[in-house]
Amino acid sequence: MIVETFTGQDSNFNFQLSCVTSVMQWIPFAMVRIAVVFSAGVVLCIYQPTLSTWQLTTVLLLVFLTIYLILWIVLKRSTSIKITSGFVGLTTLFISGYLAVLLRNEEKNEDHILQVKQEIIAYKLKLVTPAEEKQKSFKRSGVILSVKTMNGWQNASGKVNLYWPKQEPIIDLDYGDILIIKGSPVELESAYNPYEFDFKKYLRFKNIFHQHYVRGGEWKLVENSYDKGFLFYAHRARNWSVKAIKNHITPIREQALVIALVLGVVDGLDTDLLSAYAASGAMHVLAVSGLHVSIIYGILLLLFKPLGKSASAQWLVAILSLVLLWGYAFITGLSPSVLRAVTMFSFVAIAKPVGRSTNFYNTLAASVFCLLLYDPYLIMSVGFQLSYLAVLGIVYLQRPIYNLWEPKSWFMDWAWELSCVSIAAQIATSALGFFYFHQFPVYFLVANLFIIPGSFVVLVGGILLLLISPFTFIASWVGIGLEWFVRILNEGIFLVEKLPYCLISNVYISAFQCYLLFAAISIMLLLIQFRKFQMIIMMTFVTILFSLVSWEHLSNGVSKSLWTVYRIRGHPAMEWSESGHSLFVSDSSFLNDTKNIKFHLLSNRLVNGISEIQSINSLSDSLKGLQFYQRNGKIFLWINSPEFKIPKDIKVDYLIVSNNAIKSLKRIKNRINFGKLIIDGSNSFYYATQLEKEAADVGKIVFSVLKYGALVVEL
Repeated sequence: MIVETFTGQDSNFNFQLSCVTSVMQWIPFAMVRIAVVFSAGVVLCIYQPTLSTWQLTTVLLLVFLTIYLILWIVLKRSTSIKITSGFVGLTTLFISGYLAVLLRNEEKNEDHILQVKQEIIAYKLKLVTPAEEKQKSFKRSGVILSVKTMNGWQNASGKVNLYWPKQEPIIDLDYGDILIIKGSPVELESAYNPYEFDFKKYLRFKNIFHQHYVRGGEWKLVENSYDKGFLFYAHRARNWSVKAIKNHITPIREQALVIALVLGVVDGLDTDLLSAYAASGAMHVLAVSGLHVSIIYGILLLLFKPLGKSASAQWLVAILSLVLLWGYAFITGLSPSVLRAVTMFSFVAIAKPVGRSTNFYNTLAASVFCLLLYDPYLIMSVGFQLSYLAVLGIVYLQRPIYNLWEPKSWFMDWAWELSCVSIAAQIATSALGFFYFHQFPVYFLVANLFIIPGSFVVLVGGILLLLISPFTFIASWVGIGLEWFVRILNEGIFLVEKLPYCLISNVYISAFQCYLLFAAISIMLLLIQFRKFQMIIMMTFVTILFSLVSWEHLSNGVSKSLWTVYRIRGHPAMEWSESGHSLFVSDSSFLNDTKNIKFHLLSNRLVNGISEIQSINSLSDSLKGLQFYQRNGKIFLWINSPEFKIPKDIKVDYLIVSNNAIKSLKRIKNRINFGKLIIDGSNSFYYATQLEKEAADVGKIVFSVLKYGALVVEL
């Protein structure tokens, strides 16, 4: 009716019409509005937590909530009041999101161990996570109950990550077991190297601020778990499930993959296998997520199909689906990724019998809202972001892509439909893939054509193995079948990895570029759907802006000549870089440590556009214990052994000391005239402190990498 009234009017009326139409199209998505506005409040508090206190925010929330209730109850018949009450209601939700983060943040609690000023001698702790196997240790997390200082025991709170040597029997302890641990947990440190992953910030979103490497004899089990609730038995179910799979699948690699695909436990996966799955674009199957839960939910719907389509049958199916989905979550130990996926599909299961008019976007938004209400920091989880973007992409794009082609055979139709799912998910998550992982798998379509059906077989076979595990003879044959199937699956993944140009890697985009890429993808999709000229203008603007940002980075950032002294504990590490080339100097043990080089150095190299690296670990034969370098008119002298011999009257701009090489500056003061002393990460803390103090006393400029983090100098 509105369209007919304004047809033929001027452009202003057309614009108003489009606005009204947009609003009317927006009306059915009530939960989308709620989730988006609540999420905005959450994000604002995460990045700007000091804008308001929780007391002031609570008062604001109560004021806006009261105004909203008055407008909604007393004056709800007026159209203008409805618009006002809607605005007030959304503002209330925004404030609620901000407050949710403030209340969730535990570091300001009066009894938190961050507030304990005296030295902690020992502490009592409750285990709250199962054992996670690392390369050299077992990791578990715990909640502190009390601490012991010089004044005795006192109540305290806080979470801590604990690491034990593998020979310690920590893996057999239950959820909720109480330990007393000698010593004090160490506060986590921020990233010390440029663009390095900030582990402290990552764990802060889980309210973990400390860690402790516990040696044998420094801990004692003082009380078995008294909290034998849902989580206690969930952890036991998870441990039992892991042992059941290990009992019937012997080879380590195949065993680890089945455990990962069925239970989401990725501890035992080796580096080569992880790299192959990442390069082929199949990494998503290694963590139990929406894919796995959707497979289970699809099987349940197929099994329950004979029950019919009556209202009572639909409710019965929904209830049975919820019980079985949460039962599956139970045997996985209720891990965060499984909880996300099961919560999402729980809303889908409930939405079906509620009514056909239920919109899937509302259902999806409702699960987001509930999860963020439970834990607002989930929005910063990469898994959370990727899961919901992938589902959103599949829901919005899969069908339109599928309609582009009508295959003639059933097999091609199946393959095309599966490919459309992969394409839709990849489009939706590509920007985050570049931002977080700096890569794009070229053959993701090829890999997913067999890895998704393969993961279906392994998931169903793994659950079957758990169900029949008490029947050893039958279970052993199922285990053998799974073992061979997984072996073939892995070989397929390794073949994809070996294809030429399998992976576009080492791609760097900033957070702002990521937002622009999201915007470009969104506008392109809207352009395809609505075919409006305004979309072309917006697309052009975003593309030009993205190009300008990229050009600015390449011209100003990459072309700079930089010298970086990295903070790597126990190792010297410095790098000269310019125009995509670098000279990297370190010891042989770190140069061969690919994993740590990637963790500490890769991001900085990507930002600075370094593609060609020359690595050096040998010293000059003529000058034992020291090495000279010259770059852009600056002279660098590196001393890394106490057995060095220095010629007289040397003048250098930078003197780098490694491995506690100089016992005192008095030894070199008459031989070396240096501009700035650099104490790198290979020195001990005590030595670095003493040398820093000595240099300051004689008026020399000194920089301790151990104390201040990496040094970056523009030459």
